[in-house]
Amino acid sequence: MWGLLFAVIVIGGLLLYRGLGRGEGTVALISVDGEELERVDLSKVRKEYDLEISTEYGNNTVHIEPGAISVTAADCPDHVCVHQGKLTGSGIPIICMPHRLVIEILGGDLDA
Repeated sequence: MWGLLFAVIVIGGLLLYRGLGRGEGTVALISVDGEELERVDLSKVRKEYDLEISTEYGNNTVHIEPGAISVTAADCPDHVCVHQGKLTGSGIPIICMPHRLVIEILGGDLDA
């Protein structure tokens, strides 16, 4: 009986600790054709800015703000990457297939 109560308290504490630490240390990895271009710690961004990515495949504008990253412009034909919206946690990455661009967040919690 006491063992079960102790296990419930420990698991509850771990879940609470994980919830309080949510969002810290989330690093956005930006790569083109499998090669890393940039790593941005979104928890340390204080002022939003744009990053222009121009490669042989095309051009993308990546918008970086505290806790989030998105593609706001692209010269690809379908603009799927732009319509994906803001990425705030690990889970589904932003992908621009024509430009071979992938933006993913390492660490942190899954987007709902």
